[in-house]
Amino acid sequence: MSNKEVYLYGGSGHGKVIKEIAENSNVNVIAFVDDNPKSSTLLNVPILKTSEIEDVIKKEFIISIGSNEIRKMISKKLTNISDAIVDPSAQISDFVTIEKGTVVMPSVVVNSDTNIGAHVILNTGAIIEHDCKIGDFAHISPNVTITGGVSIGEGTHIGAGAIVIPGIKIGKWVTIGAGAVIINDIPDYTTAVGNPGRVIKRKEKNG
Repeated sequence: MSNKEVYLYGGSGHGKVIKEIAENSNVNVIAFVDDNPKSSTLLNVPILKTSEIEDVIKKEFIISIGSNEIRKMISKKLTNISDAIVDPSAQISDFVTIEKGTVVMPSVVVNSDTNIGAHVILNTGAIIEHDCKIGDFAHISPNVTITGGVSIGEGTHIGAGAIVIPGIKIGKWVTIGAGAVIINDIPDYTTAVGNPGRVIKRKEKNG
């Protein structure tokens, strides 16, 4: 029997993954909520529009949308965000804090004295070493390695397989390309790629 029930806000591919993680974690997904659904169900769970759920804002939610910017926008509409959902295969130190709305996917490792913000995605196989800080709405992609003492700002996306060496500070709303090796600090609102990682462009402020 499930211990709790949640709605997932967003009925697409990312939602499929979170639905299965929720069920693996003994959390029952009542329905997906999506005002532009492509079908009426997803993995045998109904997709409802917000207009179909009278008390939708009062229900517990996880925002199951991959875009960091959209997760932040949606979070302003929802007041009752669920505690983090963590796949049972993840290895999380007892000395880690994880804020509400975050999803920790299979085979993730998070070591001691690390703080994970709200509405973060820690994707499959990511490693977050000791004494790190991951800001709200960040996305750490599959097989990323974040070594000790790294700080990652709000809304930043670290691409698949990237490596960040110890003590680095990555700003907010940064994009780090897949496979990049980050050996220097990266400023806010930039995109960095390569080995060693280098800034290739600056972005308009969106956070």
